Amino acid sequence: MPEGRIVKALSGFYYVDTGAEVLQCRARGKFRREGVSPLVGDRAEVRELGNGEGFVEAIRPRRNAFRRPAVANVDQIVIIASAAVPQTDPYLIDRLSAIAALKSCGTVVVLNKCDLDRADRLYQIYRAAGFPTVRVSAETGEGLEELAGLIAGKLSAFTGNSGVGKSSILNALDPEFHLQVGEISEALGRGRHTTRHIELFRLRCGAEVVDSPGFASFDSEELDLELKHRLPETFPDFAPYLDGCRFVGCSHTKEKGCAVLEALREGKLQQSRHESYLRLYEELKPLKEWEQKK
Repeated sequence: MPEGRIVKALSGFYYVDTGAEVLQCRARGKFRREGVSPLVGDRAEVRELGNGEGFVEAIRPRRNAFRRPAVANVDQIVIIASAAVPQTDPYLIDRLSAIAALKSCGTVVVLNKCDLDRADRLYQIYRAAGFPTVRVSAETGEGLEELAGLIAGKLSAFTGNSGVGKSSILNALDPEFHLQVGEISEALGRGRHTTRHIELFRLRCGAEVVDSPGFASFDSEELDLELKHRLPETFPDFAPYLDGCRFVGCSHTKEKGCAVLEALREGKLQQSRHESYLRLYEELKPLKEWEQKK
């Protein structure tokens, strides 16, 4: 039975690239009965019906999966930020990077519009925290070659607050991207299916990106009990200090003998990173085991 990867999902159809062709597939009814949905990025077994059509028969084990965008097996999240207009709140970057860490994804921080503002503070924060961080300008082309090197050979999900230039960067990396997305948008129009369309695009630098019209940032549904329980480990710059706390179960918020707070006082950790940790801690605090959706 042929195997391939789902590269597009649209209105109940899954488009599976087998390497030889792209098959338009429906999913077997058993997926619905089992409460499982095939996702863009999945490795799938397919049964061919002829004329370029088929059925998705089975899904291979996933590395990770996101609810929105509904995509699987993402290697890294590329967070587009800016210190120009609009200015990106570091909390957004930290929130997204925590979700990425929970899902075993890498994080790349891209500071766009550096021709208008060099984003020195953001650059310093995220370089010090250990994230691959690059300044770029979709207008002048600065940093695009470095960014291409960071995403080549990987499946990346680009995200960021509205207006930071996600599409401009992708178009600057590969002018064909604009044409591909434009063709899709024209075909779909502005109707009800638009936000349900998710697709992988291959860029000429060897990267793959997931794109979903209307998608700007990861859904708050990803803020769940698992993140609550594992929050400290989703801040990789905290890692050297987590085992040094005086008390087991330290929340790293205000306890005496907390190694994270000591590192913060000594300037080994970025103040804004810990502030984001506290905000996330408080946001997740009300979540109760019995309230978690099944």
